[in-house]
Amino acid sequence: MANRTPEASGTGGRYHASGAEAEFEPGSRRRVLRNQLGVNLVRDVQMLESQALAIAQDAALESFDATHRFTAADICQLHAFWLDGIYPWAGQYRQVNIGKGGFQFANAALIANLMRDLERDALARLTPCHGDDATVARALAEVHAELILIHPFREGNGRLARVLAVLMAMQAGLPALDFSPLLGRGKLRYISAIHAAVGRNYGPMTKVFERVIARSRRVADATAR
Repeated sequence: MANRTPEASGTGGRYHASGAEAEFEPGSRRRVLRNQLGVNLVRDVQMLESQALAIAQDAALESFDATHRFTAADICQLHAFWLDGIYPWAGQYRQVNIGKGGFQFANAALIANLMRDLERDALARLTPCHGDDATVARALAEVHAELILIHPFREGNGRLARVLAVLMAMQAGLPALDFSPLLGRGKLRYISAIHAAVGRNYGPMTKVFERVIARSRRVADATAR
């Protein structure tokens, strides 16, 4: 199995970026990636991405059923369907190293192998996703954490990982997931859970998804009244 451990901050720099993935939209002060629509304002591209994500998630909920075993190709397809009209590299594994907050995600050269491992291991074992809430929380935690650590795409990895969690939860008969427990102080718990998963400790992320599932059930119950 390829080494999926992210690089520590300061060990080996990012790739010298080149091509479309490395370019920013003129006039954006290097805050908006080069896109096919020429949008250079952060709020505008965020709105476009959010609208496209809602459409992609609805389409995915119609396309994948409770018996589907997810694959790396499915994840690429979801990313492409979501961002194909915005970025030229939608659905393609990134070619540059990226990090956030001093935390480096998996080396770009390893992504294809890591995604193959994800498909053969966690996705093969844990999808289709069934079981009680505790079992589902553990499954969501492992798949989500591993996908985040790989960070296979140039942009949109966190949101795509949440879409995959929604699809897996649907397979288990859960209501639409409410990710509000990841906001505020919950964000710090979430980041800590990602760091713990580097050592394949999925306990903290399981607790995160237990909160998400509990919140989702409360919201669904309140809506049904």
